[in-house]
Amino acid sequence: MKHAFITGGTGFLGANLIEQLLSEGWRVTAMHRQGSDTRLAESLGAELVPGSLNDMDSLHRAVPEGIDAVFHVAANTSMWRGGREQQWRDNVEGSANLARVAREKKVGRMVVTSSISAYGYQKRPIDEQSPQLADDPRYGYLYTKKRAELAVRKEIERGLDAVFLNPCAIVGKYDTSSWAQTFFLIQDDQLPGVPPGNGSFCHAAEVAKAHIAAYEKGRSGENYILAGIDASFLEFFSEIARLLGKPVPERTTPAAVIHLVGQLSDLFSRVTGKEPRITPEKAALITRRVTANCDKARRELGYRGDVPLERMLRESRDWLIGQGLLQGNQKEVAKEISA
Repeated sequence: MKHAFITGGTGFLGANLIEQLLSEGWRVTAMHRQGSDTRLAESLGAELVPGSLNDMDSLHRAVPEGIDAVFHVAANTSMWRGGREQQWRDNVEGSANLARVAREKKVGRMVVTSSISAYGYQKRPIDEQSPQLADDPRYGYLYTKKRAELAVRKEIERGLDAVFLNPCAIVGKYDTSSWAQTFFLIQDDQLPGVPPGNGSFCHAAEVAKAHIAAYEKGRSGENYILAGIDASFLEFFSEIARLLGKPVPERTTPAAVIHLVGQLSDLFSRVTGKEPRITPEKAALITRRVTANCDKARRELGYRGDVPLERMLRESRDWLIGQGLLQGNQKEVAKEISA
């Protein structure tokens, strides 16, 4: 039986990966921070072990010797100026620490969940030949994801076998804090507006399967972009509204307005010390076109990036309703679920 060690197993993508690994007969050990909610990972069947990416001693205790695979899924996804120092420690120093321990413990292969954000903002669809342009420290998440990859590459030079995956926007079940927030806002009639940007949306289960394929078939040191269905945020939000039986938005909010809200909110946060709903970093993300090409992952990993957007969102909605986190009493929703 193959044995996998996972960071970020208590999160959205980590839960999907645990589910896929166990379905294929793997033994799974999931590391978690002290005090984190481990109920989902435990209910799926993972073995839990405490540890911290910022504590080398705890990593040495947590990572088994000679394990088949380390899946480094954990990341600090903050897009707020106030969280940058911790984000650097988590994403860059944490990745460096784990990669070093993986090399020293002779792990079979490390699969690193990076992000399309490591490539920065570009005018054309991104592929693996595109330069990684995430070099502006004002955009902390993008900046640290690129430097996390560079940190792992230093251990590759010392003998570590590692592969990098760069997913785009991930949608699917087990999400309570990412795109699920859009479901909650639309359900409660609190959506402040629809941003004018575009994205590439990929199915969580297929992204998880690609992690296993990267362990089995990926080439060491290579990046694999995991893109999906390209859609505008107007199309994306409209599909969520339809699935919830809510009025479908008809227009977007001008980018200049969103940027202004981000700047004003950031100024206010300097007084309160609290992260605002819209930050300059978030405003930049949701007002730009970030799309990508996943032909390499299709060829080499058998990745499926063609799951329809409606199917991804319906899966997310149905799981949220099943967990009692989303109201499912609208007539349109009830009729569709029972159909």
